[in-house]
Amino acid sequence: GSETWVLIHVEVQGEPEEAFAERMYTYQYRLRDRYGVDVVSLAVLADTRDSFRPTTFRYQRWGCELTFTFPTAKLIDWEARWAELEASTNVFALVVMAQIHAKRLKDGATRKDVKVALIRLLYERGYSRDQVVQLFIIIDWLLQLPSALEPAFVQAVYAIQEEKHMPYVNTIERVEREKERQEGRLEGQLEAKRETARNLIKLGVLSDEQIAEATGLVIADVQALRVEDKH
Repeated sequence: GSETWVLIHVEVQGEPEEAFAERMYTYQYRLRDRYGVDVVSLAVLADTRDSFRPTTFRYQRWGCELTFTFPTAKLIDWEARWAELEASTNVFALVVMAQIHAKRLKDGATRKDVKVALIRLLYERGYSRDQVVQLFIIIDWLLQLPSALEPAFVQAVYAIQEEKHMPYVNTIERVEREKERQEGRLEGQLEAKRETARNLIKLGVLSDEQIAEATGLVIADVQALRVEDKH
């Protein structure tokens, strides 16, 4: 019947680390010392080394002994229960699937295919729009693709949206923004070349062919700039 405060410390570990258990203990005692309340430490092991399963930090000397244990969840253990993940409506099921795929799959084309499959599951589970948006961002971040495969992924997302009547534009917007940035950079480089050509034209020493060779512009552009300069 009384109020109790508990701090929950969750450590997500992406790669095996020899001193991980000791670090978990360090965080535990520092949190307890700082706040003076019970601390529950939990570890999510997101690596793919089956033997990395730390659960205990222990030391003893001269009759002084300490044992600290903490629960862990090993994500790759869910590979043997993949059908459960696919059937689960828990939002974290998709996150676990995306993380395992991200660790296991290195081939770009395969990553694209499984990413599309996860997005399809995302749209089929009846989540709210906010949940869809947040989960899409996580999946998109975990399963990054080579830039050459992004257009195919975007088209697949469009197809899923049309099929499910659930428009979603996060990744499409990101791709379009990147395209605009690239176009902006190219336009900036082109304008710099034109400005250099204008300055060379004003010197009145080089021919159009020489200016074109020096700036990387085509001769027609140099000729157009020369006409522009006369006006």
